[in-house]
Amino acid sequence: MTDSLTVRDNRTGQEYDVPIADGTIKAADLGKIKAGDDQPGLAVYDPGFVNTASCRSSVTFIDGDEGILEYRGYPIEQLAEGSNFLEVAYLLNHGALPTKAEFDAWEHEITYHTFVHENIKTFMEGFRYDAHPMGMLMASVGALSTFYPDARDIHDAENRHMQIVRMIAKMPTLGAWSFRHAQGKPFVYPDNELSYTANFLSMLFKMSEKTFEPDPRLVKALDVLFILHADHEQNASTNAVRSVGSTQVDPYSAVASGVGALYGPLHGGANEAVLRMLRRIGSKENIPSFIEGVKNGNEKLMGFGHRVYKNYDPRARIIKKAADDVFEVTGVNPLLEIALELEKIALEDEYFVKRKLYPNVDFYSGLIYEAFQFPPEMFTVLFAIGRTPGWLAQWLELVQDKEQKIARPKQIYTGARRLDFVPASERWA
Repeated sequence: MTDSLTVRDNRTGQEYDVPIADGTIKAADLGKIKAGDDQPGLAVYDPGFVNTASCRSSVTFIDGDEGILEYRGYPIEQLAEGSNFLEVAYLLNHGALPTKAEFDAWEHEITYHTFVHENIKTFMEGFRYDAHPMGMLMASVGALSTFYPDARDIHDAENRHMQIVRMIAKMPTLGAWSFRHAQGKPFVYPDNELSYTANFLSMLFKMSEKTFEPDPRLVKALDVLFILHADHEQNASTNAVRSVGSTQVDPYSAVASGVGALYGPLHGGANEAVLRMLRRIGSKENIPSFIEGVKNGNEKLMGFGHRVYKNYDPRARIIKKAADDVFEVTGVNPLLEIALELEKIALEDEYFVKRKLYPNVDFYSGLIYEAFQFPPEMFTVLFAIGRTPGWLAQWLELVQDKEQKIARPKQIYTGARRLDFVPASERWA
């Protein structure tokens, strides 16, 4: 057997041939390696799934060493330049780019499902005035499952399609309403005359004007940001969606778990941390001392480096260009000068080059969101809206994958064993 791994178990002296397929070995094959017939098989200890593949997927390809990101085989650079978010959402969930008729039908479906039940509005109005928008989004997405009980029929293809349309359509409405709630402003209903992203901006910022007409440059920039966040392989929130989805629960509940995972500062809060870092630096003159602090372990360089990318994050280049378009409308964020100088130094300094610390998607996105006048707590909501098509594409792939089982990792037990219980009357005597 050529594509195999020969493993010698030094406990028993026995050798095993473990097949290799797609650069992986099956954990079940390792489980056949035992020290004795009455002993458990060998397992893999891998906290954080650093080197464990949990699924086969054709949604997103990443080559971290080369800085490549592709959706269904299409380079992210080409999609950001020539496509739009709804077309990318179609691509992710259908596996191919739409024809004109297919896109028109898709756009129509999503446009006319942006409204939510009035009870959802009442539900969201019940949150405290200072409720975090992500908490509101997570709760309201989960609540949708109670409005669409038919969503539990996940084995019906037409029913799955309907839930995917509903969720992509309603996420901007829920996100915008969580934003308005925090500001004490009345909720704005969707406007079916506007595009997906323009409608989102309308629900965010419309006040007393009869019609809201966002600057097309801002619409395009935000649309590009949604595209860049649409999917990113098996990250923490996607893993959460797949893990919860493996129980065969409805997609609203599964996506709500993804929102919860994204809520965590290690996943969705990095761009906010970049802004705090830039403000702490204060001016270009303070950058050299900050860089020294990073090298000495006294400071953290936020927005650089990535668990997957060991090269320039391809999304960061695109965001940098989008930032120019946004600042043309809103005026330049004074923190941009610090960010550009910091990037220049980091890309030239041997300390960072050697460690492959390149700017990632979060380095510039926070500056753009701030230019839109979003408070930092809204950044992850924007991330979640963009990521929804990817979560759904991964969920759809999961429920149709016959190899998938309910997620149930092994553990290594480290606690006490065989203790004798002593009744409370004796313990307390």
